[in-house]
Amino acid sequence: MKMNPKSKRYYTTLETPLGKAYLMGDAIGLTAFTVGEVVSSDLCNKKLPPYFDKAIKQVKEYFDGRRKTFDLPLHPSGTSFQKKVWAALSKIPYGQTVSYLDVAKQLGDPKVIRAAASANGKNPLWIIVPCHRVIGSDGSLTGYAGGLWRKKWLLEHESPYTQQRLF
Repeated sequence: MKMNPKSKRYYTTLETPLGKAYLMGDAIGLTAFTVGEVVSSDLCNKKLPPYFDKAIKQVKEYFDGRRKTFDLPLHPSGTSFQKKVWAALSKIPYGQTVSYLDVAKQLGDPKVIRAAASANGKNPLWIIVPCHRVIGSDGSLTGYAGGLWRKKWLLEHESPYTQQRLF
């Protein structure tokens, strides 16, 4: 039986200020990017599709403060609704936040707020599809799969305002 080349999975890791990042992809594009998960080095591939080099470079540039958007081939698995939510998340500008209600309204129906929040939480492409930019309607930090401390770090990293140290 011949294996479909699109079904082959590729894995690698990358050190970031938030912990070890885990990148997964297939022949088409990145399927997952998360931080802090434990991934066995046995899973990592020696030979990766060329877009992995581009992804690693762009992620490093993001953490260095030199990149605000990503230009990568993406191929996440999800329902059509989840993919619509993730497309909406991708339009949130760097350094800005929106509420879950804003996302639901952008999808055309404020009543889908809970479904939009659920899809946001299932985003497999952290940072690249910026789910961290979605906050509560009252401005509060709400759930983040990577932990609220990472969400806070990312929002501060993207903030156009710098805090001066007193001491």
